[in-house]
Amino acid sequence: MASGSVKTAILPVGGLGSRFLPATKAMPKEMLTVVDKPLVQYAVDEARAAGIENFIFVTGRGKAAIEDHFDHSFELEHTLADRGKNSTVENMRSIMPEPGQIAYVRQQDPLGLGHAIWCARHMLRDEAFAVLLPDIIIDPVAGGDGCLKQLVDAHDDFGGIVLAVEEVPRERVSSYGIIDPGKTTGNRLEIRGMVEKPSAYEAPSNLCITGRYILSTEIFDFLDKGVRGAGGEIQLTDAIADNLGKMPIHGVRFSGRRFDCGSKEGFVAANLHFGLKHPEIAEKVKRTATEIMQQQG
Repeated sequence: MASGSVKTAILPVGGLGSRFLPATKAMPKEMLTVVDKPLVQYAVDEARAAGIENFIFVTGRGKAAIEDHFDHSFELEHTLADRGKNSTVENMRSIMPEPGQIAYVRQQDPLGLGHAIWCARHMLRDEAFAVLLPDIIIDPVAGGDGCLKQLVDAHDDFGGIVLAVEEVPRERVSSYGIIDPGKTTGNRLEIRGMVEKPSAYEAPSNLCITGRYILSTEIFDFLDKGVRGAGGEIQLTDAIADNLGKMPIHGVRFSGRRFDCGSKEGFVAANLHFGLKHPEIAEKVKRTATEIMQQQG
């Protein structure tokens, strides 16, 4: 299998972002900024670093700002150029994939992640594809590959389905899709089974599936049936589990730090983390954070 064989990514961005109301009343959750980039930009940057060339955004009502973000803003670019801010203009242009590399499809009903992926089925050829959840930011280890690149490399070796996994506290397994791990070699492991949001007592491990996937179009054989799973939604985990024994399914315990920006605490932590790494503001952020901690005891 050729290196870098995964070229298409799906980004589900149709969610309501209700945990961030009122901030997300008129703005997509995926456009909330961590320091100076919206969440969705972190996901696209990670995907491009992994060799992804084509992007399918599964959107919903009120998500036009995402489309505008990945398009030219001629008036703004012209104004910035007139003010001599050419480096800012080039930076803005650099975020945009080439013409024709982005497509959008609507998810009319919020029926879960599996349903969102299913909505993009007609835009895929018979090929492996990636899925990135934009409210999950994974910062790679300095000098190392991004999470999706680690998955793509594993897929080049094994084919089939590859999932990003990490340990979570046992008391939190009921919030995730949990795997039953098999043979482990380094940071890669076989997956023997999985269950969506099990109780701590029923969970086969404390390894959760965490926002990055390499999938095969065979999952649509299950998703086409519209079977409702946990929470009354069409679960992607169920579609993956349906392919156990039919194709290789592996997990990668990725190197990097994950931030769940779908939660307030994760979002604040991500801003602090990336603020402390930002070359323009790192020292000021560190000083301010120290002062606040001292004041609050």
